[in-house]
Amino acid sequence: MDVLKELARVLEERKSQDPQKSYVASLYAKGLDAILKKIGEEATETVMAAKDGNSDKIVYEVADLWFHSLVLLAHQGLSPDQVLAELQRRFGLSGLEEKAGRSERSG
Repeated sequence: MDVLKELARVLEERKSQDPQKSYVASLYAKGLDAILKKIGEEATETVMAAKDGNSDKIVYEVADLWFHSLVLLAHQGLSPDQVLAELQRRFGLSGLEEKAGRSERSG
């Protein structure tokens, strides 16, 4: 879990860096649509790796997907701790209970 906090800290620092010198700063400079496009690409690559059944490639692609998801969180002023808190809230609920709760909250 410490790696998530450290990565979140670094991603925050990148907001003020030169987009010519930092990949993450360049994503921030390009804006939300570029970040979302990158997440979509990484999600597709994750699916393809899973279909191929190559464990090493699955781990590699999920790491890319998580990384770019963390970039999105930082861009939106959110933190990994907020996501972890939501996962903790769901812990112990069945998936069906959690899904039913979503319907009640959005209704």
